[in-house]
Amino acid sequence: MKNEENMKNEENNRNNIININENTMKIDCPVCGGIKTAKSITKTNNIPYFGEMLESTVICDKCGFKHNDEIVLEQKDPIRLELVINSSNLSSRVVKSPSATVSIPELGLKVEPGPKSKSYVSNVEGVLIRFNDAVKRALTLFTDVESQKNGNEILNIIKNILSNKNDEKIFTLVIEDPFGKSQIMDLKTKKRHLSDEELKKLKTGITIIE
Repeated sequence: MKNEENMKNEENNRNNIININENTMKIDCPVCGGIKTAKSITKTNNIPYFGEMLESTVICDKCGFKHNDEIVLEQKDPIRLELVINSSNLSSRVVKSPSATVSIPELGLKVEPGPKSKSYVSNVEGVLIRFNDAVKRALTLFTDVESQKNGNEILNIIKNILSNKNDEKIFTLVIEDPFGKSQIMDLKTKKRHLSDEELKKLKTGITIIE
């Protein structure tokens, strides 16, 4: 039931997107080389919590190539956010930009931005559910005994956190955003600027097609 509520809230945020500008043009396909066989679509949207974002899509009618990018146009200082997860903050809002890396270090869980990375607005519980689903998908790919053992242990821990049976163990939600647009809306969230060294190690998820 809570999972359905999180999905509904995220859908409501998507429905509040305001389209400011949209342009379409024919280009040569960067993959198959087809002359003017690809369509490039760029949209500038005003999205709650993120401000203006550029969505760029390339689709080739010849080979089927498709690529999508989301770029935050309004950037802030690079930021690291940390929140110790407990039963009182599962409903705290989480705003994750397409450039952000999300992790729970104590569980060895990390999601880095890639070419298809998307922004979302959820809460701490919703982020845990996303990790839970990702671990389940990984278990279908890695069937060796050690992977299955570690994966199921992580699933049990996430289940205990969500059901308030954490046994006082500390687990931390960490978001690192080189463009500073992500947020964890909780009074106990620790915030600090990312160092130049930390920035060098972070991915942004932005792909340049020449």
